[in-house]
Amino acid sequence: MKIKINFIWMLLMAFVLFSGCSKDMDEYNKPALYWYGKIIESISDGNLEKADNYYSSLQGEHIGSPLLPEATMILAIAHMHYEEYLLSEHFLDEYVKRYATMNEKEEAEFLKIKAKYMALPNPRRDQALIQDAIKAAESFKRNYPNSMYYNVVDTMLTRLYLAQAALNETIASLYDRLDKPKSAAYYRAIKPQPWIKWDEIDRANTPWYRSWFEGDGTSSWYAFMIPDTQSVVSRNSVQDDTPVVKKEKIEKTVTINEAQKHELLQAQELRDSGAITQEEFEALRKEITEKK
Repeated sequence: MKIKINFIWMLLMAFVLFSGCSKDMDEYNKPALYWYGKIIESISDGNLEKADNYYSSLQGEHIGSPLLPEATMILAIAHMHYEEYLLSEHFLDEYVKRYATMNEKEEAEFLKIKAKYMALPNPRRDQALIQDAIKAAESFKRNYPNSMYYNVVDTMLTRLYLAQAALNETIASLYDRLDKPKSAAYYRAIKPQPWIKWDEIDRANTPWYRSWFEGDGTSSWYAFMIPDTQSVVSRNSVQDDTPVVKKEKIEKTVTINEAQKHELLQAQELRDSGAITQEEFEALRKEITEKK
């Protein structure tokens, strides 16, 4: 009797399993309107991953469907609404490259800039994204001087300039704490727009729950624990084993070399963390190695 019951349960499980598989297997070779409806239904349910899968089916089975452009734009806006800005930009790129007319391209380019802008809640954490957004906004203003979105893009661009200046000031403050005045002066000299009165710009306030861990951009909460001595930052420097000949001159040379090594190390850490670009790192490296 027990064996019979187990056999019946196995049959029921197999039936459920194969019925589910057959349902999934039937999801192909459908009309374009079917896939379009599934995309809208999934977005309405908040399931964007399933909507993306249905979009792949629509695109794969009906590459020339007139529903594709609209579905692409709908998914771009939906991903932006759910703060998935990279995916939103992906669909906008697809829309611009394959479907957009001149008027539609203008709107799509604006939405791409908006996606980049909204992806920057903490500007001090992503210098590359700030630069990309600035380039895109400047390009938009050149290409569409009479656009209805011009003033909005101009406002976003101004705020991006301020964000970039705040980031440069943060890096300069770091160099001040490391006693690197030339490097600090280099970043303070980077002012994207001369018409902005930088002395009247106030630094954005860091929320209290972030300032405990990140500081306010000018210092860190653990700064009091770090001794302000050269021995701490240069303890890993390679020592020179040159014989003691002309001692005074050699000691002076070693001191300069150790300082340059430390500055290069700091520059590499900034580059690796994304605080500066490779081009800026090369400029710093040249400045450090050519110092007398």
